[in-house]
Amino acid sequence: MHPLLHPLFVDYCAYFNGNQDYFECHEVLEEYWKDIAPGNKNHPLVGYIQLATGFYHWRRNNYTGAQRILNKAISNFSRNKDCPFFEYIDFPQLLKDCTKTVDAIQNRTPFVPISIVITHPSLAQLVKRKIRSLPPISDDFLLHKHMLRDRSDILRMREEKRNGRR
Repeated sequence: MHPLLHPLFVDYCAYFNGNQDYFECHEVLEEYWKDIAPGNKNHPLVGYIQLATGFYHWRRNNYTGAQRILNKAISNFSRNKDCPFFEYIDFPQLLKDCTKTVDAIQNRTPFVPISIVITHPSLAQLVKRKIRSLPPISDDFLLHKHMLRDRSDILRMREEKRNGRR
């Protein structure tokens, strides 16, 4: 199976292109990345995660954070341009859209979503099918999703790490 046909990448594209749930994009692709290349911060999946994170920040008017993380995504994509993780999408268009987005963010332009242009019929079909199954989500929920989740396990791990350093 091609790596872009993996169900978690399909989910990523559906969340990105469908309901623009960038937080969920991050969650599903982080799971895929940790499964195939844990710790490799130069892996192209990290670039896709950074892309979603940048759009999440932009939507929340965190222009500084959005610009910084999208520049990292562009750098990652450029380093990895010849890898299979860009074969089924319009890679030149993705880079162009990312660059235009960074320019818009620098000019403090209000949030405008982009779509990842999918060029392979099988991936396009899988993403369309997944998009049709997505439930409607309010803009307010998408805007504040990171604050609405249960973070008790994350906070516990941070506390344990802090206590271990003492």
